[in-house]
Amino acid sequence: MAHQTNRKTNVPVVTVALFVATFMSAIEGTIVSTAMPTIIGDLHGVSLMNWVFSIFLLTNAISTPIYGKLSDQIGRKPMFLTGLLIFIIGSVMSGLSHSMIGLIFWRAIQGIGAGSIMPVSNTIIADIYPLEKRAQVLGFNSSAWGIASIIAPLLGGFIVDHLSWHWIFFINLPIGLIVMAMIFFCLDEDRMKIKTKVDHRGMTFLTITLLAVMWAFQVIGQTPINWYAILACIVVAGFAGVMFIRTESIVEDPLIPLSLFQNRTFVAQNLVSALVSGFLIGYEVYLPDWTQGILGLKASMAGFAITPSSLMWIVGSFLAGRMMAKMTPKTILNISLAFVLIGAGIMVVIPANTPFVAFLVISAICGIGFGITITTTTISVQNTVNSDQIGVATSFNTLARTLGQSLMMSGFGIVMNMTMMGKVASSNGLTMDMIDKLINPQTVHELPAKLLPALRQILYSSLHNVFIVGLILIVLAYIANTYDKRKE
Repeated sequence: MAHQTNRKTNVPVVTVALFVATFMSAIEGTIVSTAMPTIIGDLHGVSLMNWVFSIFLLTNAISTPIYGKLSDQIGRKPMFLTGLLIFIIGSVMSGLSHSMIGLIFWRAIQGIGAGSIMPVSNTIIADIYPLEKRAQVLGFNSSAWGIASIIAPLLGGFIVDHLSWHWIFFINLPIGLIVMAMIFFCLDEDRMKIKTKVDHRGMTFLTITLLAVMWAFQVIGQTPINWYAILACIVVAGFAGVMFIRTESIVEDPLIPLSLFQNRTFVAQNLVSALVSGFLIGYEVYLPDWTQGILGLKASMAGFAITPSSLMWIVGSFLAGRMMAKMTPKTILNISLAFVLIGAGIMVVIPANTPFVAFLVISAICGIGFGITITTTTISVQNTVNSDQIGVATSFNTLARTLGQSLMMSGFGIVMNMTMMGKVASSNGLTMDMIDKLINPQTVHELPAKLLPALRQILYSSLHNVFIVGLILIVLAYIANTYDKRKE
């Protein structure tokens, strides 16, 4: 039963297993980028490169709500183990791939498996920890993403240099099997049986809706933009979305109960979570561009620029646990969003030649805000539902964060590219290829020194516009939080 620790469950071992699984899933999203030049050289598919990343995120997002529902119906343990097994199979087969098409297919399978790890982990934490300790454990588990973002480039480089790119995927086999054994033997829960038919129609329509929406944003991020493909995606997403809502309103046990959206706290917390996650991904992706392209620092230093954010995320989670005992979620988010707003505001106004140490301070400020916000929204949506809906609520929160990140990455990319293309077009003798070389520390020396100031100014203007959009996201998060009118 939720909120009660089962006497047979080895809580410390299960907690470690969940952290390792979350870390493994988190690092898989980024470690591949380090090996991608080597993979392209081996499999020859530069035109398909983006799909190696996109398909993993796509199938991950689509499978998340399905695992959440089935974890409520069947049990956390079987769904977590099933997802982990699929993830391991996808990893091994990705490592054995001999073509880019094959790699993309198995990355899709890997993503389907990874879709279980984050939501079901957070649901298990809700089951085995009381409320006052849950925030700390969720913060510890969420820190895996920050740690992964730092370690991934280093680990990826080491594996590629000393083994081969295949081992980036093979390494998941022993780690995954150990985690499966830890969960299998140490997590004890009452086996649940499906009381009603599984909502297959709901699953199908939701999958089509998400696939069409995310595909549309993939197309928007490409140049030139195929407007016919986007229109087709909008039509398909609209039709499937309407059919999904109709299905959920009439089936006996819906995949995502529509009654959840009558709860203002549930809606507001998920909206805030999606918006802040959108800013978070933009911050983590584009800050290294600033430190490398404008300040001229090495890639390893660029990674350290966001290290304080990961460390202070844990601190923020501890603070969230204490605050939730005394304040409403709405009040807590008003405080936590202030930290992120300050960080986002500073990023908008600082000059191009801002010293590196300033980014460490900004990162720390944002990290506290991220930690409090993400932990509070996760626990709040769990607390707004009955114990038999915790899996659904948690997975929807994870889906909101994933969609926020995926959609905003496309949005940020459009703003960045449009600004750069506009500036380059109005400059004499400068090209987009030069901007690419500027951002890469290994190729920046190929550029004439006299062109560097102009190129850095173009990159600064582009990043400046990206962070203006990021600031707008946090303002929208404040507005979304006002929707939560609950006073108690």
